[in-house]
Amino acid sequence: MNLAALRSEFPLLGRDENGKRLCYVDSAATAQKPQAVLDAVRRYYVEDNANVYRGVYALAARATQDYEDARAQVAALVHAEPEEIIFTRGTTESLNLLARSYGELVLGPGTNVVTSPAEHHSNLLPWQQVALARGAELRFVELDEDGQVTPEAVGKVVDQGTRVVALAHVSNVLGTVTDIAAIAAVAHAAGAVLAVDGAQSVPHMAVDVKALDIDFLAFSGHKMCGPTGIGALYGRAELLRRMPPVYYGGEMIEEVTLTGATFKEAPWRFEGGTPNIAGAVGMGAAARFLQEVGLGEIHSREAELANMAAEGLRRIEGVTVYGPRGRRESGVVTFNIDGVHAHDVATALDADGVCVRAGHHCCQPLMRRLGAASTARASFYLYNDADDVQQLLDAVASAKEFFRRVAG
Repeated sequence: MNLAALRSEFPLLGRDENGKRLCYVDSAATAQKPQAVLDAVRRYYVEDNANVYRGVYALAARATQDYEDARAQVAALVHAEPEEIIFTRGTTESLNLLARSYGELVLGPGTNVVTSPAEHHSNLLPWQQVALARGAELRFVELDEDGQVTPEAVGKVVDQGTRVVALAHVSNVLGTVTDIAAIAAVAHAAGAVLAVDGAQSVPHMAVDVKALDIDFLAFSGHKMCGPTGIGALYGRAELLRRMPPVYYGGEMIEEVTLTGATFKEAPWRFEGGTPNIAGAVGMGAAARFLQEVGLGEIHSREAELANMAAEGLRRIEGVTVYGPRGRRESGVVTFNIDGVHAHDVATALDADGVCVRAGHHCCQPLMRRLGAASTARASFYLYNDADDVQQLLDAVASAKEFFRRVAG
């Protein structure tokens, strides 16, 4: 990758913060947007703005084509068929839709859902709540010393009552990468389906739902250089055909009477009302952008930067780094300065132009396991380089000295 040319594709990254070069290392929260995505959204509103499906005039036909072209592009990103992609507001809505539709269909007394204590709340709360409502059991996989979910650990808790195994592909706190293909084999051997939170994997590495044998995959547009408020749920076609809709209203129906209704085929039965057309167009443009850059190259560069950052942070006395002790396979590095609240660390880093996330990262059970109320998190993406790593390390060292002087 020509990093200078690539970085220039992102207008916001040309800014300075507090007189410093902007070091944006919070892409696990949301990614910056390239000009190609901004142009695609603007083009839709300026040239093709109309409601989809509902008009026979040329403008409406173009809007519908834009929307379905975006679905095809997003499907191609994860090697799915277009009719296997449901547009949603993001990973959270995708997982809620899945739990309320498929979960309520298959769960009941004597059945269980298997997940882990490392899950983002978006992949814990929907299953927790549907299990409570349906009288099913929620089971948790034991993490290894690195916080990793292993196929062997999954195998210890699944049984013939397991209906769903719900796990993140990449941890948004520890950066651990789960062996999804091996876990799919374990889940399927027990007669369960595998639902994957792909929020931190789809934007950063090549994900092939067929090769990995994934049944459901949820991901967000804004984390993959697309707009906010748009995401997708991939579902295996034969499973989507079984699932009832969750949202009822316009455009998801075939026929309505005063006493009943029939519904469209998937994915359209799950997209009631006017969808986020511009968001879908932007997400499709982001998928094209990532494919053109090359997800394999993105993945390897992110891991290289994360390993540089983790090694550098470990060399700073008084800094604790969480996650894998060996080589990292994702762009996430989570850390704390001993005795300093993560929010204070993030505020100090911001003064040096460094943007990191601080808090519990919507993973409170995992925070309790780590013995930390909150942590700071740096997350690298395709537009970051070694200069960003050095700026982060210099800022952390400076912050540590500042708080040492304040304390003493």
